[in-house]
Amino acid sequence: MKWNLRLVAAHRGIWKAGELQRRLAEHGLHVSAGKLSGLWSGTPISLKLSDLDVICEVLDCDIGELLTPEPGVSPGKATDDRAGRYENDE
Repeated sequence: MKWNLRLVAAHRGIWKAGELQRRLAEHGLHVSAGKLSGLWSGTPISLKLSDLDVICEVLDCDIGELLTPEPGVSPGKATDDRAGRYENDE
């Protein structure tokens, strides 16, 4: 999946990470500078579903706008060796 937060934010007139951080805080989601950096740069380490809901609310978007499938990756096919291991252990 590809993380498109910066593009979606730009379409909503939010050009700086600090502006997004302020708006998220107004909705009760306080994001550290480190986590915000990962979100803004396109490489989030982790994200709670409840946080994703707040982000979508702030940006007035659907999850499908923030997360889009990457070309060349077929659904259901493991791209991580760890995922493949568990499928074969059954």
